[in-house]
Amino acid sequence: MNTMHITFIGFGEVAALFSEAVQKRGAIVCAYDILIAREKGLETLQRRARVPGLSFLPIAEAMKGADLVLSTVTTHAALAAAEACSPYLEPNQTYIDLNAAAPSLKRAIAEVVQGAGAHFVEGAILGAVGITGADTKILIGGPHGPKAALALTQLGLHAVFYSTDIGKASSFKMLRSVFSKGLEALLIEFLVAGRRAGIESELWNEITELFKHDSFDRVAANWIETHATAHERRYHEMKQVTEVLREIGLDPLLTSCTEAFFKRSCEMGMKESFAGKPATRHEVIEFMEKRL
Repeated sequence: MNTMHITFIGFGEVAALFSEAVQKRGAIVCAYDILIAREKGLETLQRRARVPGLSFLPIAEAMKGADLVLSTVTTHAALAAAEACSPYLEPNQTYIDLNAAAPSLKRAIAEVVQGAGAHFVEGAILGAVGITGADTKILIGGPHGPKAALALTQLGLHAVFYSTDIGKASSFKMLRSVFSKGLEALLIEFLVAGRRAGIESELWNEITELFKHDSFDRVAANWIETHATAHERRYHEMKQVTEVLREIGLDPLLTSCTEAFFKRSCEMGMKESFAGKPATRHEVIEFMEKRL
């Protein structure tokens, strides 16, 4: 394989970790970041670089001759980054947007990149890069996705082709965040309440022990299946839980939403539709989806 030239647009945690991996596979790497133009910005970027040999260049120089351009900026800057790169994109260059963004935004970025004559590939990073580094799974999408996924894999990243449709990989990423970010927020509210009540450690041990003895697959499926018949009882329980949080001086932001969720299940006639616990979680999800 010929030596690959890789350019990162934006040089934060993702770019620092990924650039280290691709450099180890022999790639020539450079980066552009808006910090270059700021006082002491270059020094900041150089401290982020995990291995020597990475060049920080103005955008026009950084783009020149790159085989792959990896956009690793913040979500709100993703489109602006593509627009800034577009005057310097060359035919047959591949621009891979790795930012967490909605499918509609990915398609808007694709229009900018393709309008400049380059290939567009969407990437959706799944997991915590700070923990798993270059082993973090990246879903790759778009017509040029298979070739890009292979190239990234050969460069030491964990890239998996997902779909030729631009936006589908991002849909997966966004909907996955309903769980991952929602659980993050719920855990924090749960533990803050535990600390306020003086039982934080005991509560943490309780939930961690639960998944030591039973798989998440089994526990979560049972929660969903029993929702069909236990939602009314759980609704009344959550009304009490919400009041407990208020009594200890906390705003039950997520807990009150849970109360409202169970109340909605009561109001949509779930009790009348399920005589007993369904055989699978899919029956509950199908019932809800048809009525929401």
